[in-house]
Amino acid sequence: MTEEPGNSRRRRFLTAITSILGLAGAGTLAASFVASMRPSARARAAGAPVEVDISRLRERQMLVVAWRGKPVWIMRRSQQMLDDLGTLRQVLVDPDSEIAQQPVYAQNEFRSIRPDILVVLGVCTHLGCAPIKNFERGTASGLSEDWLGGFFCPCHGSKFDLAGRVYKNVPAPTNLEVPPHSFLSDSRILIGTGRGERAV
Repeated sequence: MTEEPGNSRRRRFLTAITSILGLAGAGTLAASFVASMRPSARARAAGAPVEVDISRLRERQMLVVAWRGKPVWIMRRSQQMLDDLGTLRQVLVDPDSEIAQQPVYAQNEFRSIRPDILVVLGVCTHLGCAPIKNFERGTASGLSEDWLGGFFCPCHGSKFDLAGRVYKNVPAPTNLEVPPHSFLSDSRILIGTGRGERAV
């Protein structure tokens, strides 16, 4: 039995259309699969540098911003706070920040590029809890009579001064980490990129 010429042409046409639609579907599926393997815009942004306006930050105030899913504390210290930093050396584990936890440009007594502006990760170096600020001095702080202000971790009792340096005889082994950062101007900071460094 021979096939009619019209049916043969129609079968070839339908086969060609089905093949084209199948290839288009496979291409779309492959493109979607490849696209799903790329990080989302939100994930890319989570590791991107963060620009922060500090123009309204007053003395003894602190901003908290997120960078790479961690809190970054930006604090404007008063002259009294800066003067107090030099009196604490004997009670600190690493007063000179010799353990490398900060960029080279923050390896100084203030642990900062500008003495008045502190930039540290708000993560306790013991088990990663979130310390709380306690800028009150003496008995008003609720800690001790000789407390000059700083940060206290309520999880296990670690204490840090106003430069993020850890006190002796507490669970935290090291100072708070200073993230890479740079000043774009007197009132703008870029967290995630330091002086002469690429974004990390």
